[in-house]
Amino acid sequence: MADQFTFQDPSKMYADISPKAMTQPGPGLDSELRDRADLGEDTYRGSDRLTGRKALITGGDSGIGAAVAIAFAREGADVALSYLPDEQSDAERIAGLIEKAGRKAVLLPGDLTDRDYCVETVDSAADQLGGLDILVCNGGKQQHCEKLDDLPAEQFDETFKTNVYALFWMTQAALRHLQPGSTILATTSIQAYQPSANLLDYATTKASINTFCKGLSQQLAPRGIRVNTVAPGPIWTPLQTAGGQPTDDLPEFGKMTPLGRMGEPAELAPAYVFLASGESSYVVGETLNVNGGMLSP
Repeated sequence: MADQFTFQDPSKMYADISPKAMTQPGPGLDSELRDRADLGEDTYRGSDRLTGRKALITGGDSGIGAAVAIAFAREGADVALSYLPDEQSDAERIAGLIEKAGRKAVLLPGDLTDRDYCVETVDSAADQLGGLDILVCNGGKQQHCEKLDDLPAEQFDETFKTNVYALFWMTQAALRHLQPGSTILATTSIQAYQPSANLLDYATTKASINTFCKGLSQQLAPRGIRVNTVAPGPIWTPLQTAGGQPTDDLPEFGKMTPLGRMGEPAELAPAYVFLASGESSYVVGETLNVNGGMLSP
């Protein structure tokens, strides 16, 4: 693939990647995907848009978080990664790419459902990076369930703690460190607008993230701290193969979009770079949809 600045037909990109039915145990590893996701490791070209910035990214070991980490580093930022301990091998690979870009990488494994971990991770990132001015709350849990009758209360609770409570805990902790000019970004989803019947708990958390961030943006804008979100459509990540989608549905994943294909994590990274950089200084409370043409408010 060419870099993100190359003129090309978006409907024909990634034609060589066709997901096949496969299953991974949760949370899933990028390294175990049969069809590897494009994280931009071979294509993303930086242009000093985040020079000197200090970022913490949750879910930074694989998928969208990893693509954002690579892009941030190549734009000049030092990056701390939050991820589950089972994802250590993926996280170490991304840390190596951050360091190859000449930036500092900090690894902070743990569980986002644990409030103490969330608070301590924010403080540790700020301490080890020498400050914090970008927080990306991207880590998430998604498990399909066909019937509400069968949705375990434990899954509902864990999905909310991972996707919503962690956002609350980490943004609250980050305010001790963020100075005017800092940014908070969260990953929501097309599911906030077009919920799938088998993703009730996940879709509800994504709508909650939208609302939380829009309200928070109004609080923090007078303090010079911008809050925005990115709403991906169907993106190829380990999450999809680890229970995020029914296994038999994976070969058709993303084909319902106007572009006729799923997206790749590398296609999300520029949106986060834009919202984290000074180029978006007048963008507050926005949800930037990156979904292959799926209509949303």
